[in-house]
Amino acid sequence: MTAGTFRVRSLEGGTVTAVEACSGRSFARHAHEEFGIGLVTAGAQRSWSGRGQVEAIAGDLITVNPAEVHDGAAIGAARSWSMLYLSEALVGAMVGDMEEGGRRSRELHAPVVKDARLARLFVSTRSAALHPEETAAFDERLVLLLAGLLGTATRTGSSLPGGLARARASIDDAPAEPHALGELAAVAGLSRYQTVRGFARLTGLTPHAYVVQRRLAVARRLIREGTTLTAAALDAGFNDQSHMHRVFTARLGYTPGAYAAAHAAISSKKERGRAR
Repeated sequence: MTAGTFRVRSLEGGTVTAVEACSGRSFARHAHEEFGIGLVTAGAQRSWSGRGQVEAIAGDLITVNPAEVHDGAAIGAARSWSMLYLSEALVGAMVGDMEEGGRRSRELHAPVVKDARLARLFVSTRSAALHPEETAAFDERLVLLLAGLLGTATRTGSSLPGGLARARASIDDAPAEPHALGELAAVAGLSRYQTVRGFARLTGLTPHAYVVQRRLAVARRLIREGTTLTAAALDAGFNDQSHMHRVFTARLGYTPGAYAAAHAAISSKKERGRAR
């Protein structure tokens, strides 16, 4: 792949999203709704999350948990990576199978994993995901991959003190609303300064950045459901489609159009299957 290239595909009935990328872009802090497991295939990158700041080089696995705020920047001109984003429902079902009466954490314990065996297993898992006829192989390999990556760490920053929790809940309940800082501070019972500092310290995002992140999640859901890009942008609270486009590329690398095309392909396959 050449620098600045992103390819996104929706797989396994929409429960898996595969992204292949080569870019020198620095990504703004953001979060995903899914678990993310990937492999750096060339170059190196530096990233921050609630689990600390790390560096990853070619051959390293990289992971992210749902709602985990993180960023990413190339070390050097560019880096290439391959990701699988897995729905919480899919991972939950897999972990349930692994529990066998015990309790296993549903959090990926390390942001960077240096393990050649698991890296090879990721490659074979991704290969199976890309071929619909290999669903059984994908299930088997994913179980083994998750078993190797899931740890027992406790998620940090998952709860906020009362006032800030109320402010976050007001955003979660209506992300498309304006959410002026003064209003959020009033809900939190804090000064504007305390609200910004406290929210950023505990979530990794300022209140405004959190609003944008929640709008991004809404837009992605609407696009998956077949909503037009223009309507998805407005319904999610963006000023217009161009605004949504900028947020997508700044945080995810790929465009809303590419995301829509990936999920439209899945819908088309489902329709053809029903017609047979």
